[in-house]
Amino acid sequence: MQPIVHPVVGYICYAAYTRVRDGEPPGDLPALVAVVAATLPDLIDQPLYHAGVTPVGRTVGHSLLGAVPLVVLAWLLARRWGRPTLGVAFAVGYASHIAADVPWHLLSGDYHELGFLLWPITHMPPYSGVKPIASVGGLEVTTLALEAVIALAGVALWWRDGRPGLGAVRRTRPARD
Repeated sequence: MQPIVHPVVGYICYAAYTRVRDGEPPGDLPALVAVVAATLPDLIDQPLYHAGVTPVGRTVGHSLLGAVPLVVLAWLLARRWGRPTLGVAFAVGYASHIAADVPWHLLSGDYHELGFLLWPITHMPPYSGVKPIASVGGLEVTTLALEAVIALAGVALWWRDGRPGLGAVRRTRPARD
C-alpha cells in the first residue's frame, strides 16, 4: 500500500471502532494518535532502508516481531498515564498499517512478499510495487486504483465526522503575535 493511504486506513479503522464502541466519531487526540500510529511502520523502516541498515523497506516496523512489543508498550504507557483510549487508538492505527499491507500480496498471488510479517525469521524480498489484480472491460485494475478509492472514501468519512484530529493539531500551534 502506498504510504499516503496508510493514515487514511488508520482513521477509517479507528472511526469504525469508535462507532461500534460509542456510536460516535472519534475524538481529536485519539484520531490523531491512530493516524500517526498508522504511519509509524513506514517512518521506522524507510529511514533504515535508505541508510543501508536494512535490506528492504519493510522490516523492523512491519514485522509482527517488532510491532507487537511496540503496541503493547504504547498501550501499557497509555494506561499508566490514565489515557487507555490513546493506547487503543495507537494499537488500532498501527495494526491497520500491517493489515493493510497484506491483501495486495494475497490478491496478486505474491505470497513470498509476506515475509515482512515475521522478518528477520522469514525472508523479505524487495517490494515489487503496484500490482495488477483484475481486468475490467479490457482495462487493467491495479492496487493503486483501489487505494485511490480507499483514500477518497476515508477523507470523505473524516470530513463528515467533523475532521477529528485537527483540533488537537490547532491546540498545539504557538499563538501568533
